[in-house]
Amino acid sequence: MDHVYIGRQPILDQNSKLCAYEILYRNSQKSASINDDRHASAAVINSILNKFGTKTLLGSRRAFVKIDEKFLMHDLIFSIPKEFFVFSFFATIEMSEKVVERIEQLHDKGYILSINDISLDEKTLLKYEPILPFIDYVKINFNVYDVDGEKGICEGFKKHNITIIATKIEDAKTYKHAREYGCDWYQGYFFSKPQILENERYEPQQMQILKLYNLLMQDVNIDEITNEFENNPEITVQLLQFINSGTFHFRQRISSIHHVLTLVGRVSIAQWLMLMIYSKSVSKSSEQSPLMLMVKNRTEMMERVLKLLKPNVRSNALGEAYLVGVLSLMDSVFGVSLESILETINVSDKVKEALLEEKGALGNIYRLVRYVENFNTSAVVKFEQRYNLKPGAINAIVLESMKEVHKFENK
Repeated sequence: MDHVYIGRQPILDQNSKLCAYEILYRNSQKSASINDDRHASAAVINSILNKFGTKTLLGSRRAFVKIDEKFLMHDLIFSIPKEFFVFSFFATIEMSEKVVERIEQLHDKGYILSINDISLDEKTLLKYEPILPFIDYVKINFNVYDVDGEKGICEGFKKHNITIIATKIEDAKTYKHAREYGCDWYQGYFFSKPQILENERYEPQQMQILKLYNLLMQDVNIDEITNEFENNPEITVQLLQFINSGTFHFRQRISSIHHVLTLVGRVSIAQWLMLMIYSKSVSKSSEQSPLMLMVKNRTEMMERVLKLLKPNVRSNALGEAYLVGVLSLMDSVFGVSLESILETINVSDKVKEALLEEKGALGNIYRLVRYVENFNTSAVVKFEQRYNLKPGAINAIVLESMKEVHKFENK
């Protein structure tokens, strides 16, 4: 059976706020090579609406979906719910009279429209001039070595209140280049890096979190740990908020930090501390950062895949899987190498080997998680075959993890 896979890439603004997703189509046979664009568009839309669900896959954001001329001109397009999608039509579509008329019809009916992967030259601006009043977004594949056009072209689009999205932003140089051209939104892995999150060094609160984590994971007297929490009131307040969030249900009233440590346990609080480094309490934004959502997704997948492979797995092994997911993006938070960070905290050799060398069972699962993020469907299929899993088993875990991420984001 040929399985359909959905890839989801975030689109962010200059402040790293999550604005939308681009939803991509793959299958296990064709991978990234799609011969029928109309089939790919239909598969993406069908999967969002009928398989994954808009809330699970998109939350409150829209999905950018690429469409070709045949899909654009088919009357089926008017049956697609307009509130979930941005139709991004290929730049190869010619602006014939019929195409322009169809784009105007869609605009009048409230559909949100985009042009995908344009080039920056006067010819491009002239080509799309008839439809600019009906277009909401323009996407530019912003490889720094490929894009070298007229900056005034972007201004030409902005005169029509069109949001310009730079794609393929993979490093600081490309991001700087795109900003110089006046782009509004950005798409690419670089937005999980510290340069964009503006968090390039250890901050005092983060250092205290690491110190508390080490105390919890070592054989330190509980009174010493309690004293350290009491010396950090901001962290203590957030711990009490966490305890009172409904995650825990105690018969007794919480009377002190000492009491919390006794009832909740060192490991659970240590895990919470590591997550807090990514959380909105540390970030400059009032919303969960894309990095925080990414680490939440990794921890969910690490634990769920381990349970799938080892149904009787013990809690300490699940704790290690969780820790691999949490620590895997610490270099993006602190702006230093993961090796340097792991030297400062007390983790098992299994966790270190998984993160640094992708060795052992945890390393294999961690590698799988990165395959999923990079949309390497052939590698995912090979993983399923290697462990004698049912076809689509990992895709089911991806879906469940997405659900948990959206629950977490909407707390």
